[in-house]
Amino acid sequence: MANEFEVELDNDVKLEEPKKYKVFLLNDDYSTMDFVIDVLVKVFRKSQDEAAQIMLNIHNKGKELCGVYTHEIAATKVAQVTTMAREKGFPLKAIMEEE
Repeated sequence: MANEFEVELDNDVKLEEPKKYKVFLLNDDYSTMDFVIDVLVKVFRKSQDEAAQIMLNIHNKGKELCGVYTHEIAATKVAQVTTMAREKGFPLKAIMEEE
């Protein structure tokens, strides 16, 4: 005797994309250019060339987009930047804004 059962699926389930958040680095007068590039390479996985361009944009514009992520990943990246900066004695700051 085979076990039989029925499963009723709810076809009205709607999946939504999670909200995305932009992560920016902010300019300051103390963090070195080399340190900012290092952060961009290590935290945001940018190439040396990309990191150098982003660093110059931060310096010239006051802030620059480093990436767009889900909330949890964006918050983690902001925390990683803060930790790295504090360990090296720099005031570098990252912020996140809803896309």
